[in-house]
Amino acid sequence: MALYRDEAVVLRTYKLGEADRIIVLFSRGRGKIRAVAKGVRRTKSRFGSRLEPGSVVSLQLFEGRNLDTVTQVEQICAHSNIRSNLENYGRAAIVLETVDAVAQQGDTNPALYKLLTGALAELDRSANAAVVSAFVGRLLALEGVQPSMEVCVGCGSETDLVAIDLAQGGVLCRGCRQGRPISSGARQAFASVLAGRVRHVLETASPEVCQELEALSAALIEQHIERRLRSATVIYDQF
Repeated sequence: MALYRDEAVVLRTYKLGEADRIIVLFSRGRGKIRAVAKGVRRTKSRFGSRLEPGSVVSLQLFEGRNLDTVTQVEQICAHSNIRSNLENYGRAAIVLETVDAVAQQGDTNPALYKLLTGALAELDRSANAAVVSAFVGRLLALEGVQPSMEVCVGCGSETDLVAIDLAQGGVLCRGCRQGRPISSGARQAFASVLAGRVRHVLETASPEVCQELEALSAALIEQHIERRLRSATVIYDQF
């Protein structure tokens, strides 16, 4: 057992006892960490307000057997603009819950950390509705389940692509259709994300395409992690 320092994003928190909180973090150097922050629910706590979900922090922790203990916290970025808009906070919540679901405790993943912090920074800066779909597309690529978006995975057709099913591996034509419907505009935008043209999608996607992509992205992540996203129900009534 020893002291260590790391930079991390707060994924979620929940109460422990009368004054403490369990903090779930995704860190640059150690992957997912579960730690206890003692006394943070007291009004005189030195760092309780710094450990809000979505915040990027520099921490010192004491390594424990089951839970580490937070001993120092310095806030790097609070992402306060995200919290000023309920819809945008909902988008951030989907991103945070997704990382919590796919990350493994102690499994370092610098690429995922960079993707997470980049998505939160963009949401804080622009509140762009396409950020969730851009994040999900790049995450699926990192996870090795990048869907095919250019040809039907059922028959190889390059035309009349009207549906997508992650379990099947990508888009399907009208004759092979199953899974979730997808419009031509959303398919092309998602294909651009997977090809690395994220900034182009963020700058050019129409509100209608963004709305479809948000719902589609949440559905794809739910299919990948094989459970519902609690945060998605806050934004999407159809879920």
